[in-house]
Amino acid sequence: MSEVLEAVRAGRTGLTELLLKRMTDAERRKLLPELQNLRKELRATPWTERNDRVYPALQVAGAMCHSGAAAAATWIAGADMRWRRTPAETLLKALADRDTGWLADVARRLAARPVSADVSFELMAGLVHASGCEVPVTDAYVVGWVRHIGHSWGQVPLVDRLRAEPDLAPLVNGLFELSDLGEVRWLFGDGPGSWQSALAELARTGELDRAAVTDACVARLLRGGGPTDHRTFLPLLGLLALTRDEERARIADWTALARDAASPVAAHAQSVLAALALDGDLTPRQLAEASEGLLFRTEKKLVRAQLVLLGKALTREPATAAELLPAVAQAFGHEDTQVQERALKLVERHAKRLDDAAVRAGIAAATEGLSPALRARAADALGIAHEPATEVYEEVLPPAPEPFRLAPAPESAVELAEEIGALLASDGDVAAFERALDGLARHAHRDQEALREALEPVAATRWWKQPEAHRWWHTDEYFGNSRYGLLGARDGLELLVAALFGVVSTDTLLAALRRGPADHECAHTGFSRVFDVRLRELAHRIRTDPQPLLLATPTWSTGLLEPGELVDRLDTYHRLGARVGAADFAQALFRVRREDRTAALAAAGRAAALGTPEGERLARWLSAEEPAQPTSRRRTSGVRILVETGEVLELQADFPEEFRRLGRPVTPFSGRRYCYHWSQENHRHWLATLPERRELVAVRLLHDLSQAAVDDQRGTAAALPLLAESGGPAGESTHLCLAYGLGARHPEDRLAAVDALLVLAARGQLDAERLGADLGQLVRRGAVKPLRLAESARTAAATGANTTIWEMLRHTLPVQLADLATAGTTVPASVRGLGELLSVAAECAERSGARGVLPHLSQAAARRGSSRLVVQARRLREALTEETAA
Repeated sequence: MSEVLEAVRAGRTGLTELLLKRMTDAERRKLLPELQNLRKELRATPWTERNDRVYPALQVAGAMCHSGAAAAATWIAGADMRWRRTPAETLLKALADRDTGWLADVARRLAARPVSADVSFELMAGLVHASGCEVPVTDAYVVGWVRHIGHSWGQVPLVDRLRAEPDLAPLVNGLFELSDLGEVRWLFGDGPGSWQSALAELARTGELDRAAVTDACVARLLRGGGPTDHRTFLPLLGLLALTRDEERARIADWTALARDAASPVAAHAQSVLAALALDGDLTPRQLAEASEGLLFRTEKKLVRAQLVLLGKALTREPATAAELLPAVAQAFGHEDTQVQERALKLVERHAKRLDDAAVRAGIAAATEGLSPALRARAADALGIAHEPATEVYEEVLPPAPEPFRLAPAPESAVELAEEIGALLASDGDVAAFERALDGLARHAHRDQEALREALEPVAATRWWKQPEAHRWWHTDEYFGNSRYGLLGARDGLELLVAALFGVVSTDTLLAALRRGPADHECAHTGFSRVFDVRLRELAHRIRTDPQPLLLATPTWSTGLLEPGELVDRLDTYHRLGARVGAADFAQALFRVRREDRTAALAAAGRAAALGTPEGERLARWLSAEEPAQPTSRRRTSGVRILVETGEVLELQADFPEEFRRLGRPVTPFSGRRYCYHWSQENHRHWLATLPERRELVAVRLLHDLSQAAVDDQRGTAAALPLLAESGGPAGESTHLCLAYGLGARHPEDRLAAVDALLVLAARGQLDAERLGADLGQLVRRGAVKPLRLAESARTAAATGANTTIWEMLRHTLPVQLADLATAGTTVPASVRGLGELLSVAAECAERSGARGVLPHLSQAAARRGSSRLVVQARRLREALTEETAA
């Protein structure tokens, strides 16, 4: 036994195999505990000190010593064996004396592993062939096979390599069943020599069952999935070149694909259905069923093509009007009014052939989805009474979110530990983070030993608790390093838990607190330093002088702190003789509610009666008059419009240095453009730092928000709804932030901006004129693209905010219309997409009953042609000049 272990430790794979071959099964099993201990020893060794030559010999030894197939498969596929695995032929030779049933069992178990386990395909295939079992068609095996075939470069074409595969049919079937094609898509290629062309060729020659390949291909497209799926299987379907009989046999499949599949797949299915319909191979009922799904799609090209097809079908067979016109009426609810008008023209042309009153009534009901300007025409076509709306339009806005009161800190240390563990695993909201901070302070003051015991399972998972951690970076050096400050909430909690467990020395905590983050000036520095100093102060106090509670814990989810609660907390400190933390108290002053003057003045009297310096400071703060907003002016940088602000004197006096930075002037041209404060999750904490000073936060986020529109950055607009829910005036910076968000590149950012717009409107804080004018200038400069803005505006209007969006666009459109009016007969690049904006504006004007004159609109409407821009300009002009019904 000792000889085998020595051979394994020396990394001598051949000798290890030879020695184990001479041993009985019982002797091999006795060796297993020693091999397992060696494996544990290797795992505990730092990777720089490991001898990787041991692993191949260890893998062979474990595979030979395990008598059970499950245990052997688990050993072979171990993650630690992956990086220096034994060559497949070596393992196959070592296991050659096992019976075929055992080998087949190991093969199946290895193949059942996830693709991420990266089990050697050569090993799995070798076991399959040695055992004679059926090929296991699992994701791991099929992905391994594709990689093996794809990497077999040389002069042999892919189609010939596939022909040589003895298990071709089941493996190709498995290819269609793969759960994630992303693992192998890059190997498929395109055009001649690709997997698609090879499979089509094999189906053509009969080496693969053509019908089975076709069925599998269509089934995979029906299943849906990401772009990888249709980029792989749609070209294959085209290469199979289905006959008309094969297409006719799958009418139900084409209908389902046209309704629900990705746009390229739906377009292909639509083209097949159109060819069948024009050849008379679709019944009117089948054409209507396909159309009902297609006309609900958002892709205008598909919808228009289907309306053209329906028009041809109605012209050829007028008797089908009763079956096809109800399907046409589905397009009445489309967001594009030009699509609505196309559908209405078909109804106008063929409505006289409708004899069935029920069908006519159904189409009449669908006319409710038409724009108001088209409803009168629809009523005339259907011969029904059209009653102009007499009700005065009333704006309906979604209710603004209500802030919620924070729950008290957890009473038990165990519950607090669970919450901290969850926050360390993923970023929580401000409420959860602030409750955790308060809970740490309270329990550290109450019973630190009990707190450490409760947090032990959480601490055991942290890197600084691992034995080898101190080899690479001393914890004092890591947690004391203040070059960048604490980059996020999880960093701060990590510091606090480490301080509680004594991993960081008190001297290091004090030095980092006094030193603060290294100089690094950017728009975010003030918030970063405030966040940093609060957490470092708490960490130092936990080790030296625990606080009974935190003064700055908010009352509300937005970060606001009720003045009466702050007075109560100061009273607790006074009764206990506890020392108030400077950063904690400064943050409490920044958060305390002052807009409610009655409550603020009442709390000021109570605070002064405490007779403490902090009570007197709070009384002066609450009694002070509401400060004026800092001066500001616009600055431009490339295509961007940014804002710089002056000094906020109120935030300069009697505050620690880190907090005074938030009152200093802000300019987009000082400091570094690219900074270390990249974590967007911190924005929510910045908003909670100054919950009644929204503009001071917005001006520091403005450049970040501009990147969502100008640089196509993702996720930067996530803070906009929180900005809208915050307190204080919504001024120039807030509205510019919102403008950039409405023109963001990514849909999720635009949706966040729409949410923020609706919240501001519901709270009566939206200045639509200011926002519209800002958008007009940003569109003209190229910072915001009209098509993106149109999508955002349409989304907001769909909630019922037609007046709000019209008031916004009423001040956006004149800028682009003026550019158009001075451009002559050509359309300048600055107004591309203007037709979409005009469409949204016309829809909002029609629904809200807006009237008036829009500068330069008449010139646009008077242009020749029937482009979308001209058509929508005329429509908007008609809506604005239509006489209001008596």
